[in-house]
Amino acid sequence: MNFTTILQEIEQESNTFSTTGNVTTTIPELAKVSPNKFGIHLTTIEGEDFGIGDSVEKFSIQSISKALTVALAFSFLDEKIWKRVGVEPSGSAFNSLIQLEYEKGIPRNPFINSGAIVIADMLVSCLNNPKEDFLEYIRVISGSPTINFNLAVAQSEKDTRFRNAALANFLKSFGNIENDVDEVLDFYFHQCSIEMTCKELAHSFFFFANEGKTKEGKQILTKSQVKRLNALMQTCGFYDESGEFTYKVGLPGKSGIGGGIVALYPKNFVVATWSPKLNKKGNSELGMHALELLTTKTGMSVF
Repeated sequence: MNFTTILQEIEQESNTFSTTGNVTTTIPELAKVSPNKFGIHLTTIEGEDFGIGDSVEKFSIQSISKALTVALAFSFLDEKIWKRVGVEPSGSAFNSLIQLEYEKGIPRNPFINSGAIVIADMLVSCLNNPKEDFLEYIRVISGSPTINFNLAVAQSEKDTRFRNAALANFLKSFGNIENDVDEVLDFYFHQCSIEMTCKELAHSFFFFANEGKTKEGKQILTKSQVKRLNALMQTCGFYDESGEFTYKVGLPGKSGIGGGIVALYPKNFVVATWSPKLNKKGNSELGMHALELLTTKTGMSVF
């Protein structure tokens, strides 16, 4: 498979793709990002790297981090984590309070905000120095020691925390937050603020495509655990547009409002895209289009 040629074709076709989306304004710091950025990086299971466009420029991964926090929590707690968070698609907005009340404080899945906050609470309990230890974990799985938090983004999230604070306090009222709410939210805002390039992001998700092993051969999760989390990304990784992504792209993956998307074809490749313009569902408009082109041109998907 000539991925260099395929990515070049995708870049050319994406340049003429008409977008109507906008950069997010929900986090003021993210609203400053140029809407015209676009990059793709693909890493094969053999370790070959292919990148185009702005694929080596760092951006805030935001909710993509939720797949990495749940992986870390899963490594500590295994199946016990599903006592506090579900595995079903939400069908509602990612920050819905109504659904959380209806389901008595058990979030539908770990990728909506309430579910990710519960996972953050688990990690605050499991880690000695939660933010520092999580950052070290990210550096290990990515193979990049320079990855860091964007403190300005984390502060911007804290300054506009009202909906997430409501979710966290609501969870606390149901007994599904064990630690101090402010400490849990601080960890959550920092995890979302992590900056990576498309290349670093693809490398970070390598273990999901490689039966739990990183690019450097470190075992992060078991084959069974990876299978379960890939299934969750397939059904829940794009909020209430997960069905659309599955229909058009046919890969498990995760998106973030920073404009990033990462997707993977188990035992074959991991691909990350970045384009800050979001559609109405909060997913990267151009990123989804590019990934649809990728699986169409290669004929490689899980279906």
